Amino acid sequence: MILANLKNGVVLVAEPSLIGDMSFQKSVILVANHCNTGTIGFIMNKPTASTISDFIPDVTEEYRIYNGGPVEQDNLYFVHSIPELIPNSVKIAENLYWGGSFEVVSELMIDRIIEPDDIKFFLGYSGWSFNQLETEISGNSWIVSAEENLRTLINDRIDCYWKDQMLTLGDRYSIWANAPENPEYN
Repeated sequence: MILANLKNGVVLVAEPSLIGDMSFQKSVILVANHCNTGTIGFIMNKPTASTISDFIPDVTEEYRIYNGGPVEQDNLYFVHSIPELIPNSVKIAENLYWGGSFEVVSELMIDRIIEPDDIKFFLGYSGWSFNQLETEISGNSWIVSAEENLRTLINDRIDCYWKDQMLTLGDRYSIWANAPENPEYN
């Protein structure tokens, strides 16, 4: 892995060495913003028990809310693929954006103009200070994935993404693909 590849839109896959780290074990993180002041990302594969209707009762579709990371877990964030409908969206990569007008998003959900596969919600985010993420990558905490279709990360069908990545990385990693969430249960 070359650290020069660390940029907006890359996917971080937690190394098996993070097993036991309750925030990040088996995590798949989308880097939303990587710059000279630090990095912001969202854990894409850790659903919470909440849905958006817990916050906006008029929304009838089920929009799951994910644990985006340990920072600011009392704030709601979102990643989406519909910048033409959501003003003030910030581009992450081709066909993927974050943020924008939450008022507009609420109206679009209530009016059923957007679908759950168009947007993903998070409580909190994952954050690293300047060079902190690079240090963690060098220390074998993260694998930078060459995911090409980032759009698939916002649908609910990525629950096996971490396991699939472990299997594609070969022998050294394949043993970890079926490891229990809590190794003490083994």
